[in-house]
Amino acid sequence: MQITKETLIGEALQIDAGIAPILMGIGMHCLGCPSSQGESIEDACMVHGVDADELVEKINNFLSEKN
Repeated sequence: MQITKETLIGEALQIDAGIAPILMGIGMHCLGCPSSQGESIEDACMVHGVDADELVEKINNFLSEKN
């Protein structure tokens, strides 16, 4: 499964909770917060000043390495 910028944080974590350290590593420390669960990766990146395309690529690389 591929993650996109439109994927919600909650959905991404359901796909593979192993991406939590990737998200926390860029400053997304509120992964358990209800509002973050409904936020897209793109929106979260905008708030945290992170390039969404780079993050999506990093997550998808992680997911593909596991398979």
